[in-house]
Amino acid sequence: MTENRPFAAVRETHIGVVFLVGDRVYKLKKPVNLGFLDFSTPELRRAACHREVELNRRLTPDVYLGVATVSDVDDAPGEPLVVMRRMPDDRRLSTLVRAGVPLSDEIIRLARVLAAFHAGAERGPHIDAEGTCEALSDRWEASFAQVYEVGAGVVSDESRAEIVRRTREFLAGREALFASRIAEGRIVDGHGDLLADDIFVLDDGPRVLDCIEFDDRLRRLDGLDDIAFLAMDLERLGAPELGELLLDRYAEYSGDPAPAALRAHYVAYRAFVRVKVACLRHAQGDASAAEEACVYADIAVRHLRRGEVRLVLVGGLPGSGKTTIAGLVADELGAVLLSSDRLRKELAGLDPERHATAPYRSGIYAREHTERTYTELLRRAGELLERGESVVLDASWSGAGERELARKVAERTYSTFVSLRCTAPAAVTETRLRTRTGSLSDADPTIAHAMAADAASWPQAVDIDTSGTPAAALTEALRMVRPR
Repeated sequence: MTENRPFAAVRETHIGVVFLVGDRVYKLKKPVNLGFLDFSTPELRRAACHREVELNRRLTPDVYLGVATVSDVDDAPGEPLVVMRRMPDDRRLSTLVRAGVPLSDEIIRLARVLAAFHAGAERGPHIDAEGTCEALSDRWEASFAQVYEVGAGVVSDESRAEIVRRTREFLAGREALFASRIAEGRIVDGHGDLLADDIFVLDDGPRVLDCIEFDDRLRRLDGLDDIAFLAMDLERLGAPELGELLLDRYAEYSGDPAPAALRAHYVAYRAFVRVKVACLRHAQGDASAAEEACVYADIAVRHLRRGEVRLVLVGGLPGSGKTTIAGLVADELGAVLLSSDRLRKELAGLDPERHATAPYRSGIYAREHTERTYTELLRRAGELLERGESVVLDASWSGAGERELARKVAERTYSTFVSLRCTAPAAVTETRLRTRTGSLSDADPTIAHAMAADAASWPQAVDIDTSGTPAAALTEALRMVRPR
């Protein structure tokens, strides 16, 4: 009987040659200087080999066995080689995903491994410097410049323009978000190149190979940015649900409360890095890379849209259904819901669940209380928007001045501003006011009539008819909030 042995093979990249022999892998670095990496001398190649082993042993000490030398001349110094244990090709994560193998348990296990890896990763001011808003913006802009230089005719002008616009808008208003990530210790010396091709699913756990070793700065990143690379790659392979599972479980295991917008932004960033790589390959003569670039560009656009930060005003007179619709919209967007009814009583030192009925514009509904409520409502909204959280504000918004202040908050934080006004026939709103229970509002039909007579016109708002089912009203509201 013939013994079943792994086949021998040679694989070449632009920076090295990989020899697969039996149960070992030998990686030789080419004597090249590409600017971003320099392997031009034996000393530099030897140092790079040792660095590769050192860094990758953080995750897979049983795979990276060490550095050897090879020579065709006796007593010559020899050429350095990274020596690795060979992984079974049929257990490559990308292979398993393409084959449609159920992988939920394996992805959950991988999320736990990577969260633990990040928990123990090196941190410090020199690493934090790569996690600032400015550093991320610089990386985006460098990629934009390269794609504009070599990507003409590969990715559509419309797609590139949307990616640039949405990226710049997100980063422009989010300095506080990135500062908070640094303060929370989220910036780590991580992997930097998490791709499904370099991960192997074995019975005793995953093996994650080939971190970036040639440029330390490219490994110094937000842990969420690191994991987003793999989530993006899983989506590219046709398994977005596995990418979402990976991100969800990573957030759980790492205790990371990152806003959904940041998660989406990092996935988009990783997709655009691959757009750049594909465009460079296309410029070097690989015609097949054009289609790949477009696939990655679509992922980037999709996630930048998903990560759009919004300030949504949901207003209307008492009984119009605004509180119900505001809650539904917030749930659908994953946004923070702030209510003027609750905040008004909180500021007055009252239990929000208890009624504080008073005549129109008196008691806690006097002008000074109303101004204080809206000022605080918008202050809190501004802080949340700066941290990447979309916000839905449930209030009557009957005053033009208050609405203009809200618009300015959205403008200052580069957030999309949407105004919705809930409406219903008078008979419907009056019935609601007379029969509702559990509401925080103190308004009755008399106050509602007074507010209607006093309300300023609101031509910028989109009217949402709430006389039907809440689901129908929500569908119409979401059509305005998420037009695409």
